[in-house]
Amino acid sequence: MTILIYILIAVLAVSLVSLIGVLYFFFNEKVLGRLMPFLVAFAAGGLLGGSFFHLIPESFEAFEGSSASIYIIIGIILFLLFEQVIHWHHEHGANCENCKHDVTGYSVLLGDGLHNFLDGILIASAFMVNVPTGIALTTAILFHEIPQELGDFAILIKSGFSRGQALFWNLISALTAVVGGVAAFYFLGSFEKAVPYIVAIGAGGFLYIALVDLFAELKASKSWPIKFGEIISLVLGLVVIYLSTG
Repeated sequence: MTILIYILIAVLAVSLVSLIGVLYFFFNEKVLGRLMPFLVAFAAGGLLGGSFFHLIPESFEAFEGSSASIYIIIGIILFLLFEQVIHWHHEHGANCENCKHDVTGYSVLLGDGLHNFLDGILIASAFMVNVPTGIALTTAILFHEIPQELGDFAILIKSGFSRGQALFWNLISALTAVVGGVAAFYFLGSFEKAVPYIVAIGAGGFLYIALVDLFAELKASKSWPIKFGEIISLVLGLVVIYLSTG
């Protein structure tokens, strides 16, 4: 039951990050827009650190061979497919001239809910490997969730949600991480052999998010001072994850 308590604390912490949208009540969008490149870089560093310092080593140790690479690649492909489907819905709703704007908002909530459910499964799987791995993965997810939740909140506002509605529905969507974590604990507890596969797939998924999604945003920056600040933020994210290995 101790592991379940760790899982519940972790998934609740990840879920509560969705409340970061409350910043929109105190700061204007220009200020948050200026901070976003550095938050994205910090998130990228956290995800890379979580993958290379924890998930990938654990995967190779569990599989005792290079077969872990296969499942890491599978994770990259699965996250690509998942994202392509979600992006298709987002773009379709946003570009359709005859569609209501709130369609995009609901698509974001659906996609974020599925993503958080998967995060809950990954967090539970990591804690079932060992507590340090679970903490490191949770920290990496938290870093990633900060800029993502700020972005999701902005999309909901643009889709016609009031700030209060956006905050409420974003939290509901985030709480699917709790469902995923609890379900994974009880289901995977009887099938411990499945844990290394999920951890390896998760490593591939986080590599994909960091190197494809977040790095693409970082490369879009044109100002050299901002580029330099992003590199510093990226390294800081890596250092924080590395220190958490202790």
